[in-house]
Amino acid sequence: MSAPNKSYDPVEVEALKPEEIERVRDEALAAFAAADSLDALQEAKVAHTGGTSPLSLANREIGALPPQAKAAAGKLVGQARAAVGRGLAARQEELEAERDARVLVEEAVDVTLPYDRTPAGARHPLTTMMERVADVFVSMGYEIAEGPEVEAEWFNFDALNFTPDHPARQMQDTFFVAGPEGRAKTVGDESGVVLRTHTSPVQARSLLDREPPVYVVCPGRVYRTDELDATHTPVFHQIELLAVDEGLTMADLKGTLDHMVQALFGDGMKTRLRPNYFPFTEPSAEMDMVCYVCRGESVGNPDRPCRTCGSEGWIELGGCGMVNPRVLTACGVDPEKYSGFAFGFGIERMLMFRHNVEDMRDMVEGDVRFTRPFGMEI
Repeated sequence: MSAPNKSYDPVEVEALKPEEIERVRDEALAAFAAADSLDALQEAKVAHTGGTSPLSLANREIGALPPQAKAAAGKLVGQARAAVGRGLAARQEELEAERDARVLVEEAVDVTLPYDRTPAGARHPLTTMMERVADVFVSMGYEIAEGPEVEAEWFNFDALNFTPDHPARQMQDTFFVAGPEGRAKTVGDESGVVLRTHTSPVQARSLLDREPPVYVVCPGRVYRTDELDATHTPVFHQIELLAVDEGLTMADLKGTLDHMVQALFGDGMKTRLRPNYFPFTEPSAEMDMVCYVCRGESVGNPDRPCRTCGSEGWIELGGCGMVNPRVLTACGVDPEKYSGFAFGFGIERMLMFRHNVEDMRDMVEGDVRFTRPFGMEI
């Protein structure tokens, strides 16, 4: 940079001539306008506003002017640099707006498409149904009881008053795992080992493990030698309830059943009991519930037939009754002091009722097209 020279005429400095300043300014503005991208604009910015740009070099020359010439030259260069700055900012704003508009088009995301290639899973409806039914009784004060699926024959049959010649103990109904040979003769081991045919052994174990009063609900998987078809499967699920206390009657059983069907199928549902026979209850009954579709209005009404109940107005649900005193005695409970009631039904059958499932094989074949519509309800 030149040293101050009081006799130096500013018009003799080429870079500070007004026409030169205007030319450099216009050249910078033209370069900004010609930039078709932010990268090109950045190159033009460095060339026309950087430290070696013509306007920057002209600004340095002001220091070499006489004091009386500096003000005019500074004003001239300052106005040019301000115009260049405004032009640069305006063009940058335009290019950023164009970039943003282009990104919205080129990088658009369709939010209606699946966000992940991994399909959503679903809980099996049998699991959900078992938990829903169990929750009904837990809310009434019952507790969940569980037991082994490979069960001693004593718990599965003897403790429940099944006589040695009872048909249910024969091979056509029961999967036998081991016979009684060589087993220790202690409680539960007097006979062989089976895959449990019902969840009632859990009731016997609960009576042996707890002091009355006992209020338990027993959900679980059971096994029988049935053929797999639309209405049968060799592996299915049951849920059973046992209540043992002083002074329990059939009226308590009926009230519990009514509460259950109302909780599962809605207000206005009710049950009825039909006499039957089960070894572990006395008296015993078959439990029916009013048809949840027609609510009994199809009975004797040819104008409104019901396919669900066959226009009978009732649907068979399961078995129930008062606990047989022999079962109480076998489990160490005094039948003179305590009484109890029990009932049980199949979860698959309940699922078919609630969701109009027509083929039980759909529940066991593992096809996600069956389970996915039930979702992830917890």
